[in-house]
Amino acid sequence: MKAVLAAAAWALLLLASPVAQADQAGDALAVSEGAIGRGLPDLRFTDTRGKSIQLSSLRGKPMLLTLIYTGCADVCPAVIENLAPAVRVAEDALGAGSFKAVVVGFDTRHDTPDRMRAFAHQHGAGGDDWLFLSADQTSLDKLSEAVGFSYFSSAGGFEHMAQVSVIDASGVVYRQVYGSSFTPPQIVEPLKDVVFGRERSLLSVTSIIDKVKLFCTVYNPNTGRYYFNYSLFASIVIGAVSLGAVGYVLVRETRKSMRAGGA
Repeated sequence: MKAVLAAAAWALLLLASPVAQADQAGDALAVSEGAIGRGLPDLRFTDTRGKSIQLSSLRGKPMLLTLIYTGCADVCPAVIENLAPAVRVAEDALGAGSFKAVVVGFDTRHDTPDRMRAFAHQHGAGGDDWLFLSADQTSLDKLSEAVGFSYFSSAGGFEHMAQVSVIDASGVVYRQVYGSSFTPPQIVEPLKDVVFGRERSLLSVTSIIDKVKLFCTVYNPNTGRYYFNYSLFASIVIGAVSLGAVGYVLVRETRKSMRAGGA
């Protein structure tokens, strides 16, 4: 698996610039994978309206975070043009407002709010669940380190990883998705985990409902949409009822045996 990822990283860096080196690709992948489980620091950015945004203000909801530069001719546009339909599928499946898609410009000299807004419009992204942000160099360096994003200056612009980081509601990196082209499930499946809580305990009705949604919301490649699989839900309910019935019978018979033994 690591070999496959290393090959993917090499291909991604090669797409960004034909002079990329294999050692850089391997290092970039290791840095990216090493960021999983790391929390994001509280940093300040500027949105497309010129408004200051604190990263901490986005906590409480999961996040899809990717870094691009607006002068990129191929990889960055491809990332956003593939991410946009995946976000629409996720909004339909998980609920609008259940997460944020955050795009940060890493060319701090040129990725101004105006250019980030134009980039979003040009590549079919934007809406209530999107944020396109500009950064100063200090904030950009800290964010890049936190999410394991590597980029290098080159004659043609930048060599960089094409990655989308899936961030959980507490601001911790949960998963990395690599490539400039991906299918909706590659984005939605890890996002389902952090929206519905794969690791969440079953101590409340809400948690139980979210667990059901997690396992019963499935992707239909023919329609390109997720749907709630009622047959799978029915199987889970029947299985749970059956286990409960077996447990009840076992407890009842055990108690009968204990009473008979004590008589």
